[in-house]
Amino acid sequence: MFTNERLVILDADGTTIDAFRAIEKTFAHHGMDIGPLARFQKRRNLFKYLGGFKEMPQNLRRQIGPGRRTKIIATLTEVYREEASMFDGIETLMRRLATADDVRVGIVTRNITIEPLATLTRLFERHGIEPDLLDFLVHLPLSENKLAYFRQTRERFGINPACSFACGDEAKDFRAAVNSGMHPFMVSYGFEDFERLHDKHEIPVEVISRSPDELAWRVLHALRLEPIPLRPTAAADLDAVAAE
Repeated sequence: MFTNERLVILDADGTTIDAFRAIEKTFAHHGMDIGPLARFQKRRNLFKYLGGFKEMPQNLRRQIGPGRRTKIIATLTEVYREEASMFDGIETLMRRLATADDVRVGIVTRNITIEPLATLTRLFERHGIEPDLLDFLVHLPLSENKLAYFRQTRERFGINPACSFACGDEAKDFRAAVNSGMHPFMVSYGFEDFERLHDKHEIPVEVISRSPDELAWRVLHALRLEPIPLRPTAAADLDAVAAE
C-alpha cells in the first residue's frame, strides 16, 4: 500500500547549485580556463573539464601530473563550501516543498568534492537550508546510476510512482526518472543546454525548464502547492514560454 505523500528528488550540481561558476572559479585559481557556459553545455561529458580547442592544451598541462588533480578538487571543495551559490529562487522552492505536510523532498547527487555530503551541507547552510529540513541527502559515486536510488528512495517512503518527481539537468537524469516510473522535470540552465537535451537526447520540450523560476513554477503547479511570487522578469519569461 502507498502513503498519501508525494516525493520530489532534486539534483544538486546544475539544478539547484550553480556548479559552472564554482568550476570556473576553481579553474581560474589554477591558471585554467573552462570557457563560456554555452560551449561547456555542448561538450560531451569526457571533454567538459578539458575546455574547448582553445583552452584544452593549457588545461591538460595544468591537470596532468602528480597531485595536480587532488589540488584542483581541494580548491573546488573550498569554493563550494565558502563561495558557491544556489540558483536564485531554488532556496525558496526547497523550503516550500520541505514545509508542505505531504511532500518528501531531498537531494541525490554525484558531487565530486571532498566529503561531498559535508560540502553540500555547508553550502546549503549558508543559504539557510538546515540539514534537518531535507528528508534525505544521498551521494553517489560517478560510476553509479541514479535509477536504483530513485527506486529505493520512493520505496523507503512508500510513495506511488505516479506521485513521484525527479529534477535534473542531464539526459541520464531524465532516463533514471522515466525508468523508475517517476515524472521528470528537466532544466536547460545546467550542464546541458536546451538544444542538446531536446535535439540530441529527444527529451520532450514540455518537461524542460529554461530557468530556475520556470522549474519552481512547474513543480509547485504539479504538486498543487501555492506558487512562489515571481520577479517581474521571471513572470515575463514564463508568459513567453506559455505562448510558444
